Amino acid sequence: MAKLIGYARVSTRQQFTDRQEADLLAAGVRRDDLYIDQGVSGARAARPHFDRALGALEVGDTLVVTTLDRLGRSTQNMLTFAEDLRARGAGLRVLNLGGGDVDTSTPMGSMLFTIMAALAQMEHDIKRERIIDSISKRRDAGKDLGGRPRRITDSQIRNALHLVQSGQSAAQVARDLGMSRATFYRRSHDLAE
Repeated sequence: MAKLIGYARVSTRQQFTDRQEADLLAAGVRRDDLYIDQGVSGARAARPHFDRALGALEVGDTLVVTTLDRLGRSTQNMLTFAEDLRARGAGLRVLNLGGGDVDTSTPMGSMLFTIMAALAQMEHDIKRERIIDSISKRRDAGKDLGGRPRRITDSQIRNALHLVQSGQSAAQVARDLGMSRATFYRRSHDLAE
């Protein structure tokens, strides 16, 4: 008997799959046939529960995801994946693709999947371009790029340099500061400039 195998994924541990799970269960996926990767990027090749979901698929079964981006980032990868499923005799159903759900086991669903996969990759590429452009403009303007705030102040680095010049090992001074020797040298070099 054909089964629906559900797959949900979030990229970070701070995100939740509640909504995806609810949509998949509402689409007819049984809780026992639901596989969830928590804190796993779609760009990664190794997704343990995704691999288990694929292993559970048999001829006539359908893999169900809520959105296209749960499968991956590249159009080529998504199309290859859909073709692999088709060759195994399994289908793919995307619940929120273009306002409705799309089943790749039909010719129309397959065509829509191809178009939407290309659009999803284009959207990802445009977003990436904008981020790179924004970082470049902020860097050129000398603005803060964000990131983790420095715990060790420039004054502490200067004091540590005096300790090194007085004969203490740089490795020990860096350890006492709670940073690696390479970071200590980099910060010291930045201060010298």
